[in-house]
Amino acid sequence: MSDDIDLIDEAEERLLDAAIGAAPRLGWTSRLVAHGAREIGISVGEAELILPHGARDLAALLGRRHDERALAMLARSDPAAMKVRDRIRAAVLARCEAAMEDEAAVRRWSGFLALPGNLPLALRLLWASADRLWRWAGDTATDENHYSKRVLLAEILASTLAIRLAAGAGAAAAHLDQRIARVMAFEKWKATVPRGAASRLAARLGRLRYGGGDVKQAPAR
Repeated sequence: MSDDIDLIDEAEERLLDAAIGAAPRLGWTSRLVAHGAREIGISVGEAELILPHGARDLAALLGRRHDERALAMLARSDPAAMKVRDRIRAAVLARCEAAMEDEAAVRRWSGFLALPGNLPLALRLLWASADRLWRWAGDTATDENHYSKRVLLAEILASTLAIRLAAGAGAAAAHLDQRIARVMAFEKWKATVPRGAASRLAARLGRLRYGGGDVKQAPAR
């Protein structure tokens, strides 16, 4: 069984390698999956067995590859020797740099994930990235802070990567520093507010921002 899993993992990686080079031309489409299949010498039917959700599965594979690449970069640093804000800054910059190694493909990938039908996938990938980066940073929270930290980091990561693609590394770093400063200021203020009052305020702000509707949790892949 483990041999079969290894073969599938290998086929996924080879399909992704083939897709990255062709994505700027073909976009994240069924044509990209078919191209990848031809490149690695398998049929489209075999590729569909490996990637049952087609281009969405390829997009998820790319997101996970960039997470792994970022964590490999971060492994050179000791998060315990850094302040929390410096850990988050390093984590977001590493994740952006990991993505920029496949810049042309990531530009089409970002557009693909921005489509309304792909929003649940985009949110799952952002959440996964934020979770892995927080775990590298040493987060052990198990209360509501576990979730709020990941929501904040997911937003910071998404906006910083968008600016990195649009305006370059300097603009992205400046944006990141501003966002971290605002979050740290909010956290200092929140620490002075009674716990129950802060929770009620957060809930009220959420209703104002999202119109009071319930947000359905995206199904797991």
